[in-house]
Amino acid sequence: MKKIFALLLIFTLSSCAELQQVASQYPQLGGLGNADIAAGLREALNNGISKQVTKLTATDGFFKNEAVKILLPPELQKVDNTLRKIGLSSLADEGLKVLNRAAESAVKEATPIFVTAVKNITFNDAKNILLGNDSAATSYLEGATTSALYAKFSPVVQSSLAKVGADKVWANIITKYNAVPLTNDVNPDLKDYVTREALKGVFKMIAVEEKDIRTNLSARSSDLLRRVFAMQD
Repeated sequence: MKKIFALLLIFTLSSCAELQQVASQYPQLGGLGNADIAAGLREALNNGISKQVTKLTATDGFFKNEAVKILLPPELQKVDNTLRKIGLSSLADEGLKVLNRAAESAVKEATPIFVTAVKNITFNDAKNILLGNDSAATSYLEGATTSALYAKFSPVVQSSLAKVGADKVWANIITKYNAVPLTNDVNPDLKDYVTREALKGVFKMIAVEEKDIRTNLSARSSDLLRRVFAMQD
């Protein structure tokens, strides 16, 4: 029994020594509390805005990005199909393009709104979010801020619809469609639709950057990001 106890003691001490040696190689894992982790998550989300969301503000930022391109909802798809059948394909094409142009313009104007949302977000359980999936922080941001963002973003979208002429284009489209015999009149809420679709696009692009930071060591561009995301590795 004494020999068995001695062997167990040696094994335990050896294991502890190995664990201490491993821990000494990763000093950044110690001393990181919820506040530090939350700060790292905010920085990752901010990087998503500065590196990815800004791409949406360029011409064709939505329209030629298949991941976020705004397509027509079912109600407007039947409008689109009808216009093409009566020889108004160019008008139908323009209708789709101006919705995406409005989103591009709106995101450009509203970028500070998203930055503020990230700055003010509170991570109640930052460690679990850090150790979650590749878009856990983005998903948390989306769930915690969408309602408030919608209220602030919607007026910007309304302004952008007018700025790019989307309101006039769609007024013309709807007038022509409603005049076609045997069709049911439509009156879509373009502001609501573009607002929701643009917000989806913003969160998708933030998630792109979060995943890059989580999976690509070189994307961790600051000491804070390196220390925080080393924990999930």
